[in-house]
Amino acid sequence: MRCDAKTFAQMYEQIYTDLYHFALCLMKDSHEAEDVVSEAVISAYENIHSLRKKEAFKSWIFTILSNICKKRLKKASRENTYLENMNSEKELYEKTRMDESDYGLALDVRNAFFILSEEEQLIIGLSVFGGYNSSEIADMLKLNANTVRSKRSRALSKMECVLK
Repeated sequence: MRCDAKTFAQMYEQIYTDLYHFALCLMKDSHEAEDVVSEAVISAYENIHSLRKKEAFKSWIFTILSNICKKRLKKASRENTYLENMNSEKELYEKTRMDESDYGLALDVRNAFFILSEEEQLIIGLSVFGGYNSSEIADMLKLNANTVRSKRSRALSKMECVLK
């Protein structure tokens, strides 16, 4: 696909928030999330010529972001330097600007999300933040669509148990 900087910026602007939230859920750190999103955007811009259809941009860039997140997490795990560093409650509250009850619920949901495996987080993140269906997620992760549905269902059940 031929794409100038302005067109790329317009496509990226429509999905930046979803990319950031997805990365934040996987990386568990706002600075890491910003870094991986930046890396994904640079990679996407450099390789935009390999994108065949403009309509596939969202799926394509989420796949790039997902791969970058997985590589970073794997590298950090190997080096044993990755620390789960959640933002302080006050900082999170200021960033999200939620009232007290919404804030408590957000922390509960976040904690429930973190009990999931990396693959389950990826599936839930792509489903919730990316808006992808099981077939699209299956294509991205090279899994069967039924497997994705099963894993998503089990992951949501795990989260539900924690949230009760």
